[in-house]
Amino acid sequence: LEAARRPVSQWNWLIGGLVVAFAMPFVFADVLGLPRDLYYGLYMVSVAVLVAAWVRTSRFDVRAALRRRWLLAVSLGVASGGLLSFMVFRTEDATPHPHGVDLAAAVAWRGVLYGVTDGVLLSVFPILAVFAAFAGRPILRRLRGKLAVGALALGMSLAFTAVYHLGYPEFRGEMLRKPVAGDVVWSAPTLLTLNPLGAPIAHAGLHVSAVLHSYDT
Repeated sequence: LEAARRPVSQWNWLIGGLVVAFAMPFVFADVLGLPRDLYYGLYMVSVAVLVAAWVRTSRFDVRAALRRRWLLAVSLGVASGGLLSFMVFRTEDATPHPHGVDLAAAVAWRGVLYGVTDGVLLSVFPILAVFAAFAGRPILRRLRGKLAVGALALGMSLAFTAVYHLGYPEFRGEMLRKPVAGDVVWSAPTLLTLNPLGAPIAHAGLHVSAVLHSYDT
């Protein structure tokens, strides 16, 4: 158990995660130009496999993490999702979207499932892996130490968000600042509670709003 949780193991997982975060959009969306919904499916499966393997090899206690401050995590996730939705409606141009069953399918696939997957890869995985790297160490017994590790975890989440979006050609420029700034908002619920629920809820709120308001972009 201790060998599985030694710091170098977590850093190796994080480096591998950064490679996956960039490679998925770069190869499948940019180079191959796969249809959007097919790409989303491949992306979701890849993230699920990555995180499941990390959980297994790290012996991460998912049940305990989900119970940790769960009410606060959900509340913060909903609040962050509301703020992100407000930002979408205020800063993005409205575009036409499908209706009826097609809209419901798009909200479920592109909004909820894709949003939750983004929240897991860009926030939950890097934040919890960084804290796992320091598990059992004296640094987490002091407030200053916890703040330092928290700052490192947020920095890692920002790195995942930047690397992931750089895989898309449209984000290789000024556009990158938007998701990087948004990462602070959607990561906060998980960072403050160390519960995996918060960030995916917030990110799903962002994606659902994007589907409903700016479907084409």
